[in-house]
Amino acid sequence: MNVRLVYKHNFELLKGLCAFSVVGDVDNAAEAANWINKNQGENLRLVLPNDVSPDLENVALAGHSKGGKAAFALVVGHANTSLKFKALIGLDPVAGRDTSNKLEPKILNYIPQNFKISIPIALIGTGLGDDGCCGCFPPATPWGCNHLFFFNECKPPVCYFVAKDFGHMDMVDEWLIRLSGMFVCKTGKGSYADMRRACGGIFVGLLKTYMFDDAEDLTTIVDSPDTFAPIKLGPVFWLRS
Repeated sequence: MNVRLVYKHNFELLKGLCAFSVVGDVDNAAEAANWINKNQGENLRLVLPNDVSPDLENVALAGHSKGGKAAFALVVGHANTSLKFKALIGLDPVAGRDTSNKLEPKILNYIPQNFKISIPIALIGTGLGDDGCCGCFPPATPWGCNHLFFFNECKPPVCYFVAKDFGHMDMVDEWLIRLSGMFVCKTGKGSYADMRRACGGIFVGLLKTYMFDDAEDLTTIVDSPDTFAPIKLGPVFWLRS
């Protein structure tokens, strides 16, 4: 599968909590995308293994947390890029600390299907992301700024999944989950490996559906999540048109 996935992720937890803007992240993502697309992908080709060929007609943009918000901001036009994205994936995106303190650039307007995005979208949220941690830290993905509100502003085609028993950082490396669970984010009690498998399966299902015209995997996950997903998903929606 010759798919290049541009993945924007911010592991700097405390810096993320104090951030007021993702403008720099959006600009950096645009710069990386333009570098990939320069000279018809020759820059990227030079750093890839000899047996890997970039397919610039099938590029997805994905991001987690603040990086998820940055990915949406890039696609709606807050920075210019010559690279055309084929799909967008938001992994528990967060728009700010609360509705009065949204990160710049502000993209949530609380108007249904307001995003001017025409490419397919997958949103994966967490059920524990809007819970605080240890009575000291506010929610990582507060109500009004979390995945549900991103989904509400997406036009079809869009699919939406909530990992109800997991927290905001439960798909990253085990040591980072433990660290964030002690100080920053509420974590779930299930298998973090299964959480990663579920996210990966949704990623692949979306890409196969809209890049390779093979909807079998995504259809299976959406129609029978209790049977085929390694974790509890709910709600699950796929708005096709």
